[in-house]
Amino acid sequence: MKLSSVILGAVFVSLAGTAGFLLLVEPDSGQRRGGPRVAYIVSKQAEERLFTDVIEALGTAKARESVVLVSPVSDTVSSVRFKDGQTVKKGDLLVVLENQEETAQFREAEANLDQATKQFARVENLVAKGNASNASLDAERRKVEEARFRQAAAKARLDDRLITAPFDGVLGLRQVSEGTFLSSNTTITTIDDIYVVNLDFYVPERFIATLSVGQLVEAKVEAYPNRVFKGRVQTVVSRVDPVTRTILIHATIENRDHTLRPGLLMTVEVINNSRHAVSVPEEAIVPTGGKSFIYVVVDDVAERREVKLGIRRPGFVEVQSGVATGERVVVQGTMRLGRRGSKVKETAAFTPKGTLPAKPDAAGKSVAGRE
Repeated sequence: MKLSSVILGAVFVSLAGTAGFLLLVEPDSGQRRGGPRVAYIVSKQAEERLFTDVIEALGTAKARESVVLVSPVSDTVSSVRFKDGQTVKKGDLLVVLENQEETAQFREAEANLDQATKQFARVENLVAKGNASNASLDAERRKVEEARFRQAAAKARLDDRLITAPFDGVLGLRQVSEGTFLSSNTTITTIDDIYVVNLDFYVPERFIATLSVGQLVEAKVEAYPNRVFKGRVQTVVSRVDPVTRTILIHATIENRDHTLRPGLLMTVEVINNSRHAVSVPEEAIVPTGGKSFIYVVVDDVAERREVKLGIRRPGFVEVQSGVATGERVVVQGTMRLGRRGSKVKETAAFTPKGTLPAKPDAAGKSVAGRE
């Protein structure tokens, strides 16, 4: 008697659980018996977006111009006119060497040139009056030229003792002081032109056909994670490395604020084949049997369509065929739709992952089910 009671109780509990499950999952079962089953879904419009093929690589930033400054002559430093890390313009005076003797020689050459020029003018006047020969005029002309050459040589020797910036850039650490004796291999400082930085990186040889001069380059560095540095490809090297099977790309990036420094490791993206294409949210894609499908809502019916996908981006994917811009695609509730599609009803509310949007039951209350 007790055993029979236990069995009957178990059967009752099982039937009650089944009934409760059906009420939660199929609150519209009455409608299903009387007509097509309605599935509650959330949909979004297919939109047109800009897509680009991207080649990714790692590169190293380099100064456009970079030199170590040394003296062309050996002599003692008279004065230092720069500071560590100073920004300079081409021609700015940096170091002066002892130059008293060279200054005196230059002034002597200037005086000789002035005297030769005046003597030439006097002889030229005499020739015009017929009181001197053309031969004497030619001799004076030669003396003027010789004096001019001696002045140029004296000026060059004087300029060798004035160390100037060879181009616009940023100086490194000062390596000399007043009184230092400089030889031709003594480092004064370094100078880097970083108003524009060079970026060299390698890409696999399979991308050669898609690379060309002028392509947009976007780069990032770890020090500035939220900033994108843009530049252009300047050179695609003509040879492929036979060991690594890669090709060297040379790009340039504007750096007017001197944010980038030589030696920085940069992640590089070469932007290629920009185009506008149809896109749908990633959650709308239903992969089945090696193919991709989506459900398109047409006249309150979800139609199942096979689609051809392109590249993916965070949150959405390119659709090359199967759906048009403006069509609505199901993004929640796809697991409740059959192969041939179903009659659907739109709801705007999103629910936690794994549950369907709330839908009203017969009493007007909201009931949520699982996909």
